Amino acid sequence: MGKVAALSRFIPRSAETALPIFGALKKGKFTWTDECEEAFKHLKLTLSAPPILTRPTTGIPLHLYLSASEKAISSVLIQEREGEQRPVYFVSKVLQNRETRYSRIDKVALALVTTSWRLRPYFQNFGIVVRTDLPIRQVLGKPDLAGRMVAWSIQLSEFDITFESRGHVKAQAMADFLVEMTPEVDKNDEGEWFLSVDGSSNHAGSGAGIILEGPAGAFIEQSLHFEFKASNNQAEYEALLAGMKLAKEVGVKKLTAKSDSKLVTGQVNGDYQAKDPQLAKYRERAASTASSFDKFTLLHVPREQNERADLLAKLASTQRRGQQKIVIHEKLDMPAIE
Repeated sequence: MGKVAALSRFIPRSAETALPIFGALKKGKFTWTDECEEAFKHLKLTLSAPPILTRPTTGIPLHLYLSASEKAISSVLIQEREGEQRPVYFVSKVLQNRETRYSRIDKVALALVTTSWRLRPYFQNFGIVVRTDLPIRQVLGKPDLAGRMVAWSIQLSEFDITFESRGHVKAQAMADFLVEMTPEVDKNDEGEWFLSVDGSSNHAGSGAGIILEGPAGAFIEQSLHFEFKASNNQAEYEALLAGMKLAKEVGVKKLTAKSDSKLVTGQVNGDYQAKDPQLAKYRERAASTASSFDKFTLLHVPREQNERADLLAKLASTQRRGQQKIVIHEKLDMPAIE
């Protein structure tokens, strides 16, 4: 297996392919299984006709494709020249125990960071175009994102990296890589995002809790503290507007929002009139923002089904933000309608 590791740059998804063999070697009693035999044959076949890797030409950007499975991450670096996509390097890594529990978007972000470590000379000397349909750029770009994403964002900031949609794949080696590593997606759920919001106002202050969930395991939590006085209804509207803004920043097209405020959901959906002038402005702003999505639905849910957003809202209103290290914490200086 040492030779496989040494030749991994020539083998697409080498870590994923060799997992059964590595698993057999780690066990106390060595057992050669059918999965091991199949993996071994696959490696031999690949090495008997490896893809021809290209020395990149200076001045032409490199394109990076990323992928993740349950137990491994992989990437392929290519350069487009004369209308052809030419492979430059393959990178693959087996995930550690903690990493296997990452969401898919976190795993793909880890694939980007891992590739930047291993191929640092390429990242330092070439512009890198990351081809992905996941909102990695938006997630890494949040200013107050906490935890590992902060460290990754800082590490990647020294490189010239841009993000584009995956687009059409021309090279056969690339097509094989992406077909084998891309999980099937239910077309009925493709692109659908879900937003849960809640506002909180008390003697200690006011704030909002926001949870945004999307395809491929995307999961973002936000705790937003208001630097101004807000009524309960105003806080509920601010929570909804902030959540919709976050969704737009991530690039969401189809959004289903949930709130436990009957007044807000009723006014935005046209079931209730907004007689209060201030709330009327909020309703107009919410309706205008909703129209910017390809599809938008606002649902009322019982408070017991919105407990996490409620907790984040209370966390923001009390300003005790140091206890939540996996949440985006921000301040809102003025009402959204001003």
